Amino acid sequence: MKAVRVHAYKQDPQIDDIAEPKIQGPLDVIVKIGGAGVCRTDLHIVNGDWADIQNPDLPYVIGHENAGWVHAVGDAVTNVKVGDTVILHPQPSCGLCLACRSGRDMQCTGGAFFPGLSSNDGGMAEYLRTSARACVKLDPNTNPADVAALADAGITAYHAVRKAVPFLYPGTTAVVQGAGGLGHIGIQALAALTATKIIVVDKNPAALELARKIGADETVVADGNHVEAVQELTGGGSTVTFDFVAEEGAELDAWAMTGPAGYNFVLGYGGEFKAPTLDFVAGEKNVIGNIVGTYNDLAELMVLAQAGKVTLHTVQYSLDQAIEALHDLDAGKVRGRAILVP
Repeated sequence: MKAVRVHAYKQDPQIDDIAEPKIQGPLDVIVKIGGAGVCRTDLHIVNGDWADIQNPDLPYVIGHENAGWVHAVGDAVTNVKVGDTVILHPQPSCGLCLACRSGRDMQCTGGAFFPGLSSNDGGMAEYLRTSARACVKLDPNTNPADVAALADAGITAYHAVRKAVPFLYPGTTAVVQGAGGLGHIGIQALAALTATKIIVVDKNPAALELARKIGADETVVADGNHVEAVQELTGGGSTVTFDFVAEEGAELDAWAMTGPAGYNFVLGYGGEFKAPTLDFVAGEKNVIGNIVGTYNDLAELMVLAQAGKVTLHTVQYSLDQAIEALHDLDAGKVRGRAILVP
């Protein structure tokens, strides 16, 4: 089968012909990929940023946002069958460790493999080996390419919004910094789950135009005066700021846009956050980190997606165009999410 593999860091991946994955354990599931999301994390992986965290053996197949059809199942699999349409939680959790039993399966410590980031091959290929615990069964009429990126980008954004819901009652304000692949999902989740006023900040006019169509009440161009503009719109700062950028100074802008007793949810990464301790004490401001959502977050998000309340705006590429898709994402040419379709 064809697969997109990293052979060396800081170099483009290669499209190789490799063997199809096989069932190795009783809970294994082989999925025929119908869509694989191209994520900024893939750019970080190619750059080597995750090398010391996941310690993968090179070469390996990337791709952690995957959906498709069940191709084969292990002897103990009962929740899906061959032919089912599925979207895959990116962390096939063990179900036994304290994190899993606490409902934090994305922080599984039980040694479960993580396709696309570890030595276990990901989904930028024709087939993927995953676990029964990762499979969320979908309506059979669902096109996997239409929902694949919800498997990571979607639940990362949804997970943060879900945590912030208690703070976002009527009369509050939420600022979304970055209306790209994750941010445009976060905007829709905010509109579906809360009654807050949604203000979106981005430097790209096309991204702001999309934001207005999917739920933003106000938009602000990130032109150097955006912090002051947000403070004026919010009367001194937001109740909650969702920072989907968090690099090149944006992480400090997000903090400055957050009001007293407010919450700064950090979802992007790459920058360095610094703030005077007096800001925390006098302002009673909070910073909250966010990783990918839980299996239950994915199941909930798919309910919203299949009800038409959250939709992905995508650009499709063939598997042979994977390197082009990565370059386009890196250059800021992708509005919404890039999806590889084998």
